[in-house]
Amino acid sequence: MSEFDLDLQTIESEMDVEDADDTGRVVLGVLDGRTSDEEWVAEVDDGAVLVLAVEGDMKRLAAGFAPDIREMGGELIHFRRFLLVTPSGVTIDTDRLD
Repeated sequence: MSEFDLDLQTIESEMDVEDADDTGRVVLGVLDGRTSDEEWVAEVDDGAVLVLAVEGDMKRLAAGFAPDIREMGGELIHFRRFLLVTPSGVTIDTDRLD
């Protein structure tokens, strides 16, 4: 085997800490009109995936933030009683739903 000269301390110090903090976050919530549209958009803009239990008319409740999410490159899908919302770069794979 060849020998590597790998300095992990240097690599860690050069990593962008802000990017590391924003990955892998899933926010569970209830879509019932009590949370502002701006708050949902801010969560997704920060890189979070939303899993929202829908209580009421989903189209009406999501109408205020869905266009903004789509404009940012995010995705929305209604699955069973939940609305899944992802930021840009996170794809919702529906292939197994056929």
